[in-house]
Amino acid sequence: MAGNGVASIGECMLELSGQTGPNWRMGFAGDTFNTLWALHALSGDRPATYVSAFGDDPFSQGQIGFFAENGIGIGSSPVIPGARPGLYAITLTGAERSFTYWRGDAAARQLASDAEALSKSLKNQSLVYFSGITLAILDEAARKTLLSAVARARAAGSLIAFDPNYRPRLWRNRQDAQAAIIEALDVTDIALPTFPDEQMLFDDASPRATAERLGRQVGEIVVKNGEQPALVAENATVEDVPAIHVAAPTDTTGAGDSFNGGYLAARLAGHGPREAARRAHRVAAAVVQVSGALAPFETLQTAFDGLGPA
Repeated sequence: MAGNGVASIGECMLELSGQTGPNWRMGFAGDTFNTLWALHALSGDRPATYVSAFGDDPFSQGQIGFFAENGIGIGSSPVIPGARPGLYAITLTGAERSFTYWRGDAAARQLASDAEALSKSLKNQSLVYFSGITLAILDEAARKTLLSAVARARAAGSLIAFDPNYRPRLWRNRQDAQAAIIEALDVTDIALPTFPDEQMLFDDASPRATAERLGRQVGEIVVKNGEQPALVAENATVEDVPAIHVAAPTDTTGAGDSFNGGYLAARLAGHGPREAARRAHRVAAAVVQVSGALAPFETLQTAFDGLGPA
């Protein structure tokens, strides 16, 4: 029987953002951590665990301390002597962002190095979330270890959510990405793809085509598409849920990840898929109006509950 907690698996990096001249602001972010941040903010009574691997350097210790300050644990994630976190910098043109990464030897690439510790971190979780980026940073053997651990968690009662989140530069080739993502979908209950990613990877002609393809493996699918409506498909029901237009976004970093967190929080709270997508759109609209990937908990909560402007 699954417990009450939520766990997210992947890589949290050092984030450099908000450049003013030669000065940068440093924070912590990464796709699966951004999702857990929103999910935790919106379901605070649930224990939250970020499952990864960490170094023993000051920056890794700073990460772990930041998590703890915000009520997020690391479970049985290994701390690896001599390892360190990955790093990325955000540069903005208007609100649109581009990224420069330094992550080739990041500690998170060893998150599946201890299969027993990984399974222990996923034990008794109400929900387990991971992404295509989680898969991409692992070698083939580690991916199999990860998916086996996820499958065991699912068999024990955990709900499994997965965002394919295709990033071509992280994969050796397109075929490897396709194979790994298809394998991950076999252990997934809720899929949260983004249409342009799916179009690039699988040549899907439309969000509906994405939903139909994924529907052969997964029972609940939400196809995100930027400011276009999200397509929500559950069993035989397919419907569009309009997004919220933000006239002057500040920074679009983390919008899709926060949508995922809002959607999953709403589903865990008992809302149906359509209402969950409506709340998730509000959360994403709030996130693009702040700098960086992590919006304050209060901002997320106000948007989720529909108590303030989008």
